[in-house]
Amino acid sequence: MASENLWNMDKTSMPTLQELRELRKPIPNVNEEHEESLSRLEKMAIWITEHVGSMGFFFLLLGWTLAWLLWNTLAPKPLRFDPYPGFVLWLFISNMIQLFLLPLIMVGQNLLSRHAEMRSQADFEINQRAEKEVEIILHHLEYQNELIAKILRELENCLKHQREKWL
Repeated sequence: MASENLWNMDKTSMPTLQELRELRKPIPNVNEEHEESLSRLEKMAIWITEHVGSMGFFFLLLGWTLAWLLWNTLAPKPLRFDPYPGFVLWLFISNMIQLFLLPLIMVGQNLLSRHAEMRSQADFEINQRAEKEVEIILHHLEYQNELIAKILRELENCLKHQREKWL
């Protein structure tokens, strides 16, 4: 029985539990699939994106910047290597860090976005499968309700005939 037919079934042709199990394909692990599809460079880009986007990295840069600026502002003049107010060397190094990190962060975000799309598609497929299964369960429940109602009517008729025989 094809899965398309499950939507158009009548009460007498409902699939059995075994038929439903045979229709179920295994749910793929998109996390593993994504991980396996990544090259070493892509894994490195994701690692950098995850670590650069952390508070630890922020505090590292904040500490480095404060130390640099304070040293070159408050240290004895002969020990200062990047004079106030320009801090040219600090600006150059900061810009180089930005130039190298920004493209890597963008690559990492694109890869993480691709992973999110894979997870979203897997969720959608699972939701569709669950909707079909719920529909089948509802059909079974309706059919069982009809059978129970029919049995009750038969029992009532039997009881009615028994009462008539006794009276």
